[in-house]
Amino acid sequence: MDEQVLRSLIKWPNVPHCFGWLALDRRGQWRMRDEFAQANQLAGSLIQHAALNEFISRNYACDSLGRYFFQNGPQRVFITLDATPWIARIIPSENGSQLLTQCGTAIKPHGALSDEKGNIYVTGIIPQSLSEQNDGTVFTQTESLSLALLHDHDLDLFSDQSKVMEDACSFRGSWQWEGRDLPIEPTHSAELSERFHFIKTPTN
Repeated sequence: MDEQVLRSLIKWPNVPHCFGWLALDRRGQWRMRDEFAQANQLAGSLIQHAALNEFISRNYACDSLGRYFFQNGPQRVFITLDATPWIARIIPSENGSQLLTQCGTAIKPHGALSDEKGNIYVTGIIPQSLSEQNDGTVFTQTESLSLALLHDHDLDLFSDQSKVMEDACSFRGSWQWEGRDLPIEPTHSAELSERFHFIKTPTN
């Protein structure tokens, strides 16, 4: 969380929250959704300004209800999630591969889930900012178990690292990461928000 954001929260603590205007899509991209996009269930306009994308990512947090938001100075902009609060990328490096969120933070994976639509989700420990329930100006930096949808561009790489067998409408098996065999288990997409404590469409 940027220091200037925290200072503005203390200076102007009662700015009304904003809902519906910002979304995180399935590829980890931030999108602006004006009134027309919201009314017509459209994805919204892709935010392409690099500095703004970085600013949103640095000030991305969640509250105790499981609502994710961008703290835009004194205003809390709640985010509509197309899938999950985090989107995972497998990034090749000289020392192997890194598993990063859309905010550039590292994921410590515990395993993977496969749903009825063929989506792959990574479960693991993800660092994040948590807003204190009693004081919205206080944030705690935590590392907690969370869920990230694997970017569709990385599905082939994930497949190369995995051994799976078909299980009804999904798959189970193992995924090799950093010399460890991590479990791949079937799930249903409708179960994920409750199981991992996040709200896809936050409301006031």
